[in-house]
Amino acid sequence: MSFAQDSAAVPSPQPPPDPSLPRANRVIHIPDFRLEHRLTAEHIDFFETYGFIRFKGFASRDTAAGLYAAFNALTADLVARDTSEINGVPLIKGRRDDGSAFYGRIPFVSLQREEFREFLGDPRFQAIIEDLAPGSRIGHDERDGLVVNCFRNHAGAKYKNLGWHTDSLRDIAYLEKPRRYLNVGFSLSDSPTRVGGLRVLPCTHNQSIASMLTTKAHFLDMKPDPNELAITTEAGDLTLHDGRLWHRTALAQVTGDASERCVMYLPVMDGPRKPKTAASATPFYFHLKKLLGY
Repeated sequence: MSFAQDSAAVPSPQPPPDPSLPRANRVIHIPDFRLEHRLTAEHIDFFETYGFIRFKGFASRDTAAGLYAAFNALTADLVARDTSEINGVPLIKGRRDDGSAFYGRIPFVSLQREEFREFLGDPRFQAIIEDLAPGSRIGHDERDGLVVNCFRNHAGAKYKNLGWHTDSLRDIAYLEKPRRYLNVGFSLSDSPTRVGGLRVLPCTHNQSIASMLTTKAHFLDMKPDPNELAITTEAGDLTLHDGRLWHRTALAQVTGDASERCVMYLPVMDGPRKPKTAASATPFYFHLKKLLGY
């Protein structure tokens, strides 16, 4: 075999790791998966192994920008009406450096803006549910509905980051047995490491219930974990993660408008329908979060 043939058989060197990413990102490679119509066997294997998956370019940047504009219009309307809660779920209000008000978390967005409801009609969302959470549905008017989180890092923001947690705590607060909870997040804006973003402990979705509830102090523990993985996204990307996975939202390294990170989370529900209305009471879970400063 000639030297030329030997050289051709050697794999191309991988680009040097991004020094801004945690150590785990140098060990676990996050592929640039694409979702055409429904999940493939490779997609499902990756998700079931690590507890998360990312799909690049699920929708175009223009689509993400249109939804982001609709979210800003909704925010302006809610600020003008000084809205404090929707269907019993509190809103998290803050102020930008210029003194203008905004909301760090708005629930039931698809009930208030048709653009979001139409977007959730994409048949790929139903395919995701059928493949990873069979028997579930998109609950526009259940629990918190479609939620948009807007994280910002500055003095007037109350929703700057989010401590380590599993979503099993929410099940207990609703007096329900902890179960698999599918988090489906669509990025309305770019989320490089400088604006914080999602951090997970891969494979912890397979832990025991005791470990799920006691390994870390839910929401209080903000510290980076030596084994955490950063999931970076661009506007239009979709991420899925198992709610039993330990996860947190990291604090942005920059401040002000440059620190803004907006992502929407689908309400994937199972079991009997429990629709919320304007008469719905605020669950205990949110009173606890208020004590923690959220």
